[in-house]
Amino acid sequence: MLFQQKKFSACVGMLFGSVFINAQAQIAPPPDYDQKLKSVTVTATRSGTPLDEIPLNTTVLTKEALEVAPDQTIDQILKNVPGVILNDQPYYQKDPTGQSINVRGLGNARTLVLIDGLPANDAFYGTVQWNLVPMSSIDSVEFIRGGVSSLWGNYGMGGVINIKTKTPVNSQQEASASYGAFGTGNVAASKDIIASENLQLRFSADYFNTDGYQNIATISPGSPANIKNGQGPASSHNSNVRMQGYFKATQDTNGFFRVGYHTMSDLSSGYAFATNLTQETDVAGGTTTRFDDKSKVDVNFFYENTNFNKQNGSTTISRSNNIPANTPYINATYKDPYSTVGASALYTQEVTGLINQYVVGVDARNIAGSNLTNNLNNNGTSAAVNYAQGQQSFYGLMGQLKSNAESFPLETTLAARVDQWNSQTPTNYNAGSNGANPSYQNVPNQSKTQLSPTLGLLYKMSKNWDLRSAAYQAFHAPGMNNTLRSYGSSSGYSFANPNLTPETMTGYEVGTDYRWKGGFAQLTAFNNYIQNAVATYSLSSQSSSDVALARSLCGATGNPLAGTGNVGICNSKNISYYTNNQNLLSQGIEFQFHHDINSKWATDANYAFTSTKLTMSATSDPINKQVGGVPQNILGGSLTYYPVPQASLTATVRYVGSSWLNTANTLPVASYAVVGLRANYELTKNATIYASAVNLFNRQYITFGTGGSSTSYTQGMPQAISVGGRIIF
Repeated sequence: MLFQQKKFSACVGMLFGSVFINAQAQIAPPPDYDQKLKSVTVTATRSGTPLDEIPLNTTVLTKEALEVAPDQTIDQILKNVPGVILNDQPYYQKDPTGQSINVRGLGNARTLVLIDGLPANDAFYGTVQWNLVPMSSIDSVEFIRGGVSSLWGNYGMGGVINIKTKTPVNSQQEASASYGAFGTGNVAASKDIIASENLQLRFSADYFNTDGYQNIATISPGSPANIKNGQGPASSHNSNVRMQGYFKATQDTNGFFRVGYHTMSDLSSGYAFATNLTQETDVAGGTTTRFDDKSKVDVNFFYENTNFNKQNGSTTISRSNNIPANTPYINATYKDPYSTVGASALYTQEVTGLINQYVVGVDARNIAGSNLTNNLNNNGTSAAVNYAQGQQSFYGLMGQLKSNAESFPLETTLAARVDQWNSQTPTNYNAGSNGANPSYQNVPNQSKTQLSPTLGLLYKMSKNWDLRSAAYQAFHAPGMNNTLRSYGSSSGYSFANPNLTPETMTGYEVGTDYRWKGGFAQLTAFNNYIQNAVATYSLSSQSSSDVALARSLCGATGNPLAGTGNVGICNSKNISYYTNNQNLLSQGIEFQFHHDINSKWATDANYAFTSTKLTMSATSDPINKQVGGVPQNILGGSLTYYPVPQASLTATVRYVGSSWLNTANTLPVASYAVVGLRANYELTKNATIYASAVNLFNRQYITFGTGGSSTSYTQGMPQAISVGGRIIF
C-alpha cells in the first residue's frame, strides 16, 4: 500500500487524497487494506515491527503517495499529517536556522528526523535542512509520534520521522523535471547500476531553484511598512549529489554505504546582498549480519561535516556614521563550521515463550563546532565580536522486550534506555570592535545521565478493532546554537548560555483503530509534559541578578539594560539569554478517516486539536496561555476521482484555526483555509506527467508562526501552479 496509517493501509490524513499507483504504474484506487497490512514493516522501531503491532500512533507514506501531493517539498507534505505543526511556507522561504518541525505543539527541534535510519537533524541548530532529501530521492517516510527516546535518545520527544531513500532497480535511469510559479524549477536524474548480485549502486543528482516570493506580510495586522528598503523575494537554490551502494559481504552479511555533497544558498531575509550558504559532506555505512533466522546484529556509522556562512541584512532607521536613513546594510556575519560522528550496534533476538523478542543496543555520538559572529555598524566597520567553541557527546545503552500473550490478545512492549550527555565549552568570549577587550566566560563542563523508559500496550478487541496505549519519558539536549551562538542585531543582543542542561518529558497516549474493507477510522489522545524547557529570556533592568549577568556578558561596568555608564559591547538595552526556566504541557487529540466510496471515488478527513501552555515560567512569557505558533485546530479533507485507470484528480482543503504569534497572546493570527488541486496522467508505462496547484484561489493570508512584534507576520504561500513529468528508461 502506498500510504499506510497505523493499523490501516490508506491515504490517511493526507490532504491530497487517496491516489495510488500499482506495480505497472497504473493509477487506481487502493486495494483491500487487510491484504496489504501484513507486508508493512516499520524500520524506525529499530526492531522491524509490523505496522499493526506498534502501540504508538504511526504513519507510513510511500513514494507514490508523496508524488501525488499538490505540495512540492517534503516539509509541506508532512504538514498535512495530523500531529505535525508546520505553517504554509515552504522551507526554502525560511532562514536555514529556522527550518524545523513541530510535533504535537512541543516546539521546534524536539522531534528526531532520520535519513535511512541515521540522524538528519542539523548537528549545530537541531533544525532539519529539508533540501537534503528532494522528492526525487524519497522512497517512503515513516512517522512514529510520541516519546521515542527509549529507542533513539536525544530529540525523541515529539517522535521520529525516518525518510527512506530509493534503492537501485534493474540498472535503470530516471529523469524528472518541474517548473512553476515564481520561477521555481527542479531537475533530477539518477542512474542505477547492478554490478553483480553482490553489489548495486545508485548515483543521483538534483538542482532546485526559485526566485521566491515576498514573505513579509503586508495585509492586516501586518503592514506594507514592514517591508524595508532593500528587501525583496526570498530566492533560493540548492543541489545534491549522492552515491549509494548496497553489497553482500558474505552469505549472512549485507551492507550499505553512501556519500553525499549538498549545498544551499538563500536570501531568507530578503536582502539580495545578504546570503546564507550551507555546504555539507556526509558519509555513512553499515552492515546487517544474520546468525540464523531468529537473530541478527546491525552496525552503523555516520559522519557529517558542515560549513554554514550567514549574513544578516538590515535597514537604517535614522542617519548615523554619515549613512543616510533608510539605507540597507549587513549588520552581522556568522561562520559556523561543525561536524558530527557517530556509531551504533544493535542485537535482535526472536525467542519463544513469555517473551517473543528482545533487543539490546549501544551507540555513541560526538558533535563539535564553533560560532564566530562579527556584528557590524551600518558603515561596515566592526562593532563587536562573539566567539565560542565546544563539543557535546552522547553515549546510550538501550534494551527492549516484546511479548504476545497466548491466553488473551494483548501485545506488550517494554523498553528502556540510559543516556550519558556531556558538554564542554573551552572557549567562550564576547569582545568589542575587531575582537578588542574580550570578556571570557569560564564555563564548567556539563553532564547529565538520563533514563528514558517506555511501556506500550496493544489489545485486539476483534479482527478489525484495536485499543492501544503507551507511556514514556524522553529528553532533548540543548542545541549548540543555544550554548555557543551569540549575536547582535538592530533590535538587540542575544547571548548563548553554555550552562544549559537537557529538557525532559513525561507523556502518555491512548487510541483506538477500526478498519473495514474500504477504509478506517482512528482516534488518538495524548498528554505530554516538558520540564526545564530551553527558552529565551529577556533580561530586566529591574532585576539585580539580570543587571549583573548583563554586565558579565557585555563586558560592561555600567548598566547595559538601562543604557547607562560603560555598556561594553552592548549598544542596545534589549538583551536576551537562554535558560531552562520553563515547563510546558501539551494535550490534544488526532482523528483520521478514510473511505473508498466506490471504484471511482475516495474521500479522506483528518483533524488535530492541540492545547499547549506553559505551566511554569521564569521568563517574560506568561503561563496558562496558548503558546505562540501553535494553532489549536487544524482540519483537512480531500476528494479523489479516478475517471480512467491512467488518471486521477484530487481536490484538497486545509483549514487552520486562529492562533497567536506570541505566548503573551497580544499578536493574533486569523484562521484561514486553502484549496489544492492535483492531476496525474500516465502517457506510457514509464512516463507520467502532472499539474498541481497550491492555494488554487490565490487567497492572501497570514500563516501562523512565532515572533515578538507585528513585523514578524509572515505571508502564506501564494497561488503556485506547477507542471512536471518523469520518465524511467
